[in-house]
Amino acid sequence: MNAKRIAPLATLGAALLLLAAEPAAAQSTTAEAINGLNERLLVVAIPITVLVEGILIYTVLKFKDSDEAKPTRENRRLEITWTVATAVILLFVGIATTMVMADQSVIADGVEDRADVPDDAEHIDVTAETYAWTFEYDRHNVSSSTKLAIPEGQETYFNITTRDWLHAFHVPQLGLKHDAVPGQHHYLMTTATEPGLYQGYCAEYCGTGHSAMMFEVEVMPQDEYESWLADQCTGEWNAEELTCEAGSGGDDNSTSNATVAA
Repeated sequence: MNAKRIAPLATLGAALLLLAAEPAAAQSTTAEAINGLNERLLVVAIPITVLVEGILIYTVLKFKDSDEAKPTRENRRLEITWTVATAVILLFVGIATTMVMADQSVIADGVEDRADVPDDAEHIDVTAETYAWTFEYDRHNVSSSTKLAIPEGQETYFNITTRDWLHAFHVPQLGLKHDAVPGQHHYLMTTATEPGLYQGYCAEYCGTGHSAMMFEVEVMPQDEYESWLADQCTGEWNAEELTCEAGSGGDDNSTSNATVAA
Protein backbone atom coordinates (compact mmCIF):
# COMPACT_ATOMS: atom_id res chain seq x y z
CA MET A 1 0.00 0.00 0.00
CA ASN A 2 1.16 3.53 -0.75
CA ALA A 3 2.95 5.03 2.23
CA LYS A 4 0.90 8.21 1.80
CA ARG A 5 -2.24 6.25 2.62
CA ILE A 6 -0.96 4.22 5.56
CA ALA A 7 -0.68 7.03 8.12
CA PRO A 8 -4.15 8.56 7.51
CA LEU A 9 -5.78 5.12 7.54
CA ALA A 10 -3.98 4.16 10.76
CA THR A 11 -5.12 7.39 12.43
CA LEU A 12 -8.69 6.84 11.25
CA GLY A 13 -8.63 3.24 12.47
CA ALA A 14 -7.43 4.24 15.93
CA ALA A 15 -10.15 6.90 16.14
CA LEU A 16 -12.85 4.38 15.16
CA LEU A 17 -11.60 1.93 17.78
CA LEU A 18 -11.82 4.63 20.46
CA LEU A 19 -15.37 5.50 19.43
CA ALA A 20 -16.41 1.84 19.34
CA ALA A 21 -14.94 1.01 22.76
CA GLU A 22 -17.63 0.27 25.32
CA PRO A 23 -17.22 2.59 28.34
CA ALA A 24 -17.26 1.08 31.83
CA ALA A 25 -20.59 1.27 33.64
CA ALA A 26 -20.89 4.33 35.89
CA GLN A 27 -21.09 3.63 39.62
CA SER A 28 -23.16 6.75 40.42
CA THR A 29 -25.28 9.42 38.79
CA THR A 30 -22.38 11.85 39.22
CA ALA A 31 -19.92 9.58 37.41
CA GLU A 32 -22.54 8.96 34.71
CA ALA A 33 -22.97 12.70 34.08
CA ILE A 34 -19.22 13.36 33.94
CA ASN A 35 -18.48 10.31 31.77
CA GLY A 36 -21.33 11.24 29.45
CA LEU A 37 -19.84 14.70 28.95
CA ASN A 38 -16.42 13.20 28.20
CA GLU A 39 -17.94 10.87 25.62
CA ARG A 40 -19.81 13.70 23.86
CA LEU A 41 -16.64 15.80 23.73
CA LEU A 42 -14.70 12.84 22.34
CA VAL A 43 -17.26 12.42 19.55
CA VAL A 44 -16.44 15.98 18.50
CA ALA A 45 -12.71 15.95 19.24
CA ILE A 46 -11.75 12.69 17.51
CA PRO A 47 -13.05 13.58 14.00
CA ILE A 48 -11.41 17.01 14.26
CA THR A 49 -8.13 15.39 15.31
CA VAL A 50 -8.32 12.90 12.45
CA LEU A 51 -9.07 15.67 9.94
CA VAL A 52 -6.29 17.97 11.12
CA GLU A 53 -3.70 15.19 11.39
CA GLY A 54 -4.75 13.80 8.01
CA ILE A 55 -4.29 17.18 6.34
CA LEU A 56 -0.97 17.64 8.11
CA ILE A 57 0.36 14.22 7.07
CA TYR A 58 -0.87 14.69 3.50
CA THR A 59 0.79 18.10 3.26
CA VAL A 60 4.10 16.86 4.65
CA LEU A 61 4.22 13.89 2.28
CA LYS A 62 3.07 15.84 -0.80
CA PHE A 63 5.36 18.84 -0.43
CA LYS A 64 8.37 17.33 1.35
CA ASP A 65 10.46 17.51 -1.83
CA SER A 66 9.48 21.07 -2.74
CA ASP A 67 12.46 23.42 -2.80
CA GLU A 68 10.49 26.63 -2.47
CA ALA A 69 7.35 27.39 -0.52
CA LYS A 70 4.48 28.91 -2.46
CA PRO A 71 1.94 31.30 -0.94
CA THR A 72 -1.59 29.98 -0.42
CA ARG A 73 -4.29 31.59 -2.51
CA GLU A 74 -6.97 33.51 -0.66
CA ASN A 75 -10.21 31.56 -0.30
CA ARG A 76 -12.90 33.53 1.54
CA ARG A 77 -15.43 30.72 1.37
CA LEU A 78 -13.00 28.36 3.10
CA GLU A 79 -12.10 30.96 5.75
CA ILE A 80 -15.78 31.67 6.50
CA THR A 81 -16.51 27.94 6.67
CA TRP A 82 -13.83 27.09 9.22
CA THR A 83 -14.65 30.20 11.29
CA VAL A 84 -18.33 29.23 11.50
CA ALA A 85 -17.45 25.58 12.16
CA THR A 86 -15.14 26.59 15.01
CA ALA A 87 -17.84 28.80 16.54
CA VAL A 88 -20.39 25.98 16.36
CA ILE A 89 -18.00 23.52 18.00
CA LEU A 90 -17.11 25.93 20.81
CA LEU A 91 -20.80 26.67 21.36
CA PHE A 92 -21.56 22.95 21.62
CA VAL A 93 -18.71 22.39 24.09
CA GLY A 94 -19.77 25.39 26.19
CA ILE A 95 -23.45 24.40 26.38
CA ALA A 96 -22.72 20.71 27.06
CA THR A 97 -20.24 21.58 29.83
CA THR A 98 -22.55 24.16 31.43
CA MET A 99 -25.45 21.70 31.51
CA VAL A 100 -23.33 19.10 33.31
CA MET A 101 -21.85 21.61 35.76
CA ALA A 102 -25.36 22.82 36.59
CA ASP A 103 -26.52 19.26 37.28
CA GLN A 104 -27.30 18.69 40.97
CA SER A 105 -25.64 15.28 40.66
CA VAL A 106 -22.33 17.00 39.91
CA ILE A 107 -22.41 19.85 42.42
CA ALA A 108 -25.08 20.87 44.92
CA ASP A 109 -23.60 23.98 46.49
CA GLY A 110 -27.02 25.63 46.41
CA VAL A 111 -28.01 23.63 49.49
CA GLU A 112 -27.61 25.90 52.51
CA ASP A 113 -28.18 23.46 55.38
CA ARG A 114 -29.75 20.16 56.39
CA ALA A 115 -33.24 21.63 56.21
CA ASP A 116 -32.87 21.96 52.44
CA VAL A 117 -32.04 18.28 51.94
CA PRO A 118 -35.09 16.30 50.72
CA ASP A 119 -36.72 14.12 53.37
CA ASP A 120 -36.12 10.95 51.35
CA ALA A 121 -32.39 11.71 50.88
CA GLU A 122 -29.48 10.71 53.09
CA HIS A 123 -27.33 13.40 54.70
CA ILE A 124 -23.72 12.88 55.79
CA ASP A 125 -21.44 15.47 57.39
CA VAL A 126 -17.89 14.94 56.06
CA THR A 127 -15.31 16.64 58.28
CA ALA A 128 -11.58 16.62 57.55
CA GLU A 129 -8.75 17.26 59.98
CA THR A 130 -5.06 16.45 60.27
CA TYR A 131 -4.91 13.62 59.32
CA ALA A 132 -8.29 11.88 59.41
CA TRP A 133 -11.91 12.01 58.30
CA THR A 134 -15.11 11.90 60.33
CA PHE A 135 -18.41 10.89 58.73
CA GLU A 136 -21.43 11.87 60.82
CA TYR A 137 -24.88 10.50 60.06
CA ASP A 138 -26.62 13.04 62.24
CA ARG A 139 -30.12 11.96 61.22
CA HIS A 140 -29.26 8.56 62.67
CA ASN A 141 -27.02 9.82 65.50
CA VAL A 142 -24.07 7.63 64.50
CA SER A 143 -20.63 8.35 63.10
CA SER A 144 -17.62 6.64 61.54
CA SER A 145 -13.99 7.53 61.03
CA THR A 146 -12.74 4.67 58.88
CA LYS A 147 -15.59 3.82 56.51
CA LEU A 148 -18.08 5.90 54.57
CA ALA A 149 -21.21 3.83 53.91
CA ILE A 150 -23.70 4.95 51.24
CA PRO A 151 -27.12 3.46 50.46
CA GLU A 152 -27.61 2.16 46.93
CA GLY A 153 -30.24 3.96 44.85
CA GLN A 154 -30.87 6.78 47.35
CA GLU A 155 -29.91 10.43 46.94
CA THR A 156 -27.03 11.19 49.30
CA TYR A 157 -25.84 14.68 50.24
CA PHE A 158 -22.35 15.30 51.61
CA ASN A 159 -21.74 18.41 53.70
CA ILE A 160 -17.98 18.92 53.38
CA THR A 161 -15.88 21.03 55.74
CA THR A 162 -12.62 20.94 57.72
CA ARG A 163 -11.56 21.64 61.28
CA ASP A 164 -8.13 23.05 60.43
CA TRP A 165 -6.66 23.78 56.99
CA LEU A 166 -7.36 22.85 53.38
CA HIS A 167 -8.19 19.26 52.47
CA ALA A 168 -10.09 17.77 49.51
CA PHE A 169 -12.70 15.00 49.55
CA HIS A 170 -12.22 12.73 46.53
CA VAL A 171 -13.81 9.42 45.47
CA PRO A 172 -12.80 9.04 41.78
CA GLN A 173 -14.98 6.06 40.85
CA LEU A 174 -18.10 7.79 42.16
CA GLY A 175 -17.19 11.08 40.48
CA LEU A 176 -17.04 12.95 43.80
CA LYS A 177 -14.51 15.68 44.49
CA HIS A 178 -14.65 18.94 46.43
CA ASP A 179 -12.30 21.07 48.51
CA ALA A 180 -12.79 21.17 52.27
CA VAL A 181 -12.26 24.81 53.24
CA PRO A 182 -11.98 26.10 56.85
CA GLY A 183 -15.13 27.94 57.92
CA GLN A 184 -17.07 26.92 54.81
CA HIS A 185 -19.57 24.16 54.02
CA HIS A 186 -19.83 22.75 50.52
CA TYR A 187 -22.36 20.20 49.34
CA LEU A 188 -22.07 17.33 46.92
CA MET A 189 -24.97 15.08 45.94
CA THR A 190 -25.02 11.73 44.21
CA THR A 191 -27.02 8.54 43.90
CA ALA A 192 -24.80 5.45 44.03
CA THR A 193 -25.93 2.80 41.55
CA GLU A 194 -23.42 -0.04 41.94
CA PRO A 195 -22.83 -1.79 45.29
CA GLY A 196 -19.19 -2.33 46.10
CA LEU A 197 -16.05 -0.93 47.70
CA TYR A 198 -14.45 2.27 46.42
CA GLN A 199 -11.30 4.11 47.44
CA GLY A 200 -11.48 7.64 48.79
CA TYR A 201 -8.68 9.97 49.82
CA CYS A 202 -7.60 13.56 50.37
CA ALA A 203 -6.70 15.16 47.02
CA GLU A 204 -5.05 18.25 48.54
CA TYR A 205 -1.53 17.96 49.93
CA CYS A 206 -2.13 18.84 53.57
CA GLY A 207 1.07 18.01 55.41
CA THR A 208 3.31 15.15 56.49
CA GLY A 209 0.39 12.80 57.19
CA HIS A 210 -1.36 13.46 53.88
CA SER A 211 -0.85 9.90 52.62
CA ALA A 212 -2.69 8.54 55.69
CA MET A 213 -5.95 10.25 54.75
CA MET A 214 -7.30 7.22 52.90
CA PHE A 215 -10.79 5.95 53.57
CA GLU A 216 -13.05 3.21 52.28
CA VAL A 217 -16.41 3.90 50.66
CA GLU A 218 -18.93 1.07 50.57
CA VAL A 219 -22.15 1.28 48.60
CA MET A 220 -24.68 -1.05 50.21
CA PRO A 221 -28.19 -2.26 49.41
CA GLN A 222 -30.73 -0.53 51.66
CA ASP A 223 -31.19 -3.47 54.09
CA GLU A 224 -27.43 -3.89 54.57
CA TYR A 225 -27.05 -0.14 54.99
CA GLU A 226 -29.64 -0.06 57.77
CA SER A 227 -27.92 -3.00 59.47
CA TRP A 228 -24.58 -1.17 59.23
CA LEU A 229 -26.11 1.93 60.84
CA ALA A 230 -27.48 -0.21 63.67
CA ASP A 231 -24.02 -1.71 64.24
CA GLN A 232 -22.58 1.78 64.78
CA CYS A 233 -25.08 2.57 67.54
CA THR A 234 -23.74 2.25 71.09
CA GLY A 235 -27.13 2.95 72.63
CA GLU A 236 -30.61 1.68 71.78
CA TRP A 237 -31.35 1.37 68.07
CA ASN A 238 -34.82 2.40 66.90
CA ALA A 239 -35.39 0.27 63.78
CA GLU A 240 -38.53 2.19 62.79
CA GLU A 241 -36.96 5.65 62.95
CA LEU A 242 -33.46 4.42 62.04
CA THR A 243 -31.94 6.41 64.89
CA CYS A 244 -29.67 5.69 67.82
CA GLU A 245 -31.83 6.98 70.65
CA ALA A 246 -29.53 6.66 73.63
CA GLY A 247 -25.80 7.21 74.01
CA SER A 248 -23.48 8.71 71.44
CA GLY A 249 -22.99 7.42 67.91
CA GLY A 250 -20.45 4.66 67.58
CA ASP A 251 -17.63 4.04 65.19
CA ASP A 252 -16.96 1.01 63.04
CA ASN A 253 -13.44 0.99 64.49
CA SER A 254 -12.28 1.97 67.95
CA THR A 255 -9.36 3.93 66.60
CA SER A 256 -9.45 6.89 64.25
CA ASN A 257 -8.21 6.88 60.71
CA ALA A 258 -4.46 6.79 61.16
CA THR A 259 -4.21 10.06 63.09
CA VAL A 260 -0.69 11.39 62.82
CA ALA A 261 0.93 14.14 64.86
CA ALA A 262 1.50 17.27 62.83
